[in-house]
Amino acid sequence: QVQLVESGGGLVQAGGSLRLSCAASGRTFSRYAMGWFRQAPGKEREFVAAISWSGGSTSYADSVKGRFTISRDNAKNTVYLQMNSLKPEDTALYYCAAARSPITTAQRMAGQYDYWGQGTQVTVSS
Repeated sequence: QVQLVESGGGLVQAGGSLRLSCAASGRTFSRYAMGWFRQAPGKEREFVAAISWSGGSTSYADSVKGRFTISRDNAKNTVYLQMNSLKPEDTALYYCAAARSPITTAQRMAGQYDYWGQGTQVTVSS
């Protein structure tokens, strides 16, 4: 079992930056591929970014490519999402997720993930 706790959300003006963190419990964090998803009111949950277990490969949604960066620190059991040049359309509840073995690569599909956090709210004002 893995428990995920997100933090770092908040209110920011358009063009600003935030860094989200997702802290994971357990000693096998380095074996999990990790992802970030988001859900805006009235919309379906959508993929944002993903990273392989080693951190060697990443994947991004087209809408955030070039603005967001996913990274991980396996020694700290934490995955990050650096968000720059934020836009009002980035407003959503952001979730991190973990995919257990045998999945090791960056995954874009929510169904590939086994564990989810409770989410952290990001609000971007215009």
